[in-house]
Amino acid sequence: MGNVREWLFSPRPRFQDLAELNTWLEQQCREKLAQRPHPDQRSRTIGQVFAEEQAQLRPVGKSFAGYVEKACRVAATCTVGYDRNRYSVPAEHAGQGVFLRATATRIKIVQEGKTLACHARCFGREQQILNPWHYLPVLERKPGALRNGAPFVQWNLPSPVRKVRDHLLKQDKGDRAFVEILLAMKTHGSELLSVACELALEHKTLNAAVVLNHVNRLKAPPPVRENPVPGHLRLQQEPQANCSRYDRLREVRHGQ
Repeated sequence: MGNVREWLFSPRPRFQDLAELNTWLEQQCREKLAQRPHPDQRSRTIGQVFAEEQAQLRPVGKSFAGYVEKACRVAATCTVGYDRNRYSVPAEHAGQGVFLRATATRIKIVQEGKTLACHARCFGREQQILNPWHYLPVLERKPGALRNGAPFVQWNLPSPVRKVRDHLLKQDKGDRAFVEILLAMKTHGSELLSVACELALEHKTLNAAVVLNHVNRLKAPPPVRENPVPGHLRLQQEPQANCSRYDRLREVRHGQ
């Protein structure tokens, strides 16, 4: 590590993010392998000696997760803290014990082996990394939080959905109506809801009932399941289409 620090990090380089650093670091390491002489075998490069040694190394048995784990409890604000930042967890887990796993780039919250939430790791201080979908059950009880609640202020919704939201929030009880649309969006996906909102905007009829009606019309019909016919109910002789039978029935009726 001392050699690598001297070769690559003196003077200290700067990068936009870890991905850029890792790409540069891999390139530099490969160049050093091909160029620098081995400290004990000066006639050969480090890369040549490593290629010879690599064939004798044991294969890696399984991947190394490489995370730091700590037990914590989800706060009433539906968040857990790590490294002076807070990360959101689905609201239904407020007050419960969970495990937080921190890697170099991600924060994962796990409970009983199930991943509850995953966030890009923040390297700032006193930041809140909030996923608005984690707070949807809160909106069902308190739809007014949609207007000023921290998770929803900078919510990057699709443009048609955002336009419908802005229109509804100007109406009385519009926040509750938009929560209904959000519930449908979580169930059916943002793409279908975007189309439904576009249709509502085109028709200039903006309310939750109209948007949800478009959703129901756009949903693909469920596949028809064919029920097998028992053998004893199958026709042995298919009926033949014969319209002249109708004429004969009419003749018989008139003859009567």
